Amino acid sequence: MNREQKRAAQRAGQVNADGSPATVRDRRAPAQRLKTERTKPADFLREVRGELRKVAWPTRDEVLRYSLIVLVALVIFTSLVFGLDYLFERLFHFVTAPDAGALGAGAATMGGAGPS
Repeated sequence: MNREQKRAAQRAGQVNADGSPATVRDRRAPAQRLKTERTKPADFLREVRGELRKVAWPTRDEVLRYSLIVLVALVIFTSLVFGLDYLFERLFHFVTAPDAGALGAGAATMGGAGPS
């Protein structure tokens, strides 16, 4: 433990000046909150308006720019999910019936009953 840590521990009351552990302080129970009067609806609305005045609202240009960014990201990720879904669907069909495509193509060329 370096000097800085010792001084911080002393300030926090964890160790004495000589570096020995301090005795455990008694902890008091948290103070009970007294029942206060409820805020009136008019006071509540006044406080809400005061807080909303403090908000840093975005400009119209910022809202349009951020909306465009969200829309483009939505299209990109939707396309990505669609593409992956399509690839996995094709892979699933290939794994579950790998020779189904060959049988269908072979039956048509082997003189099967097909439209002429």
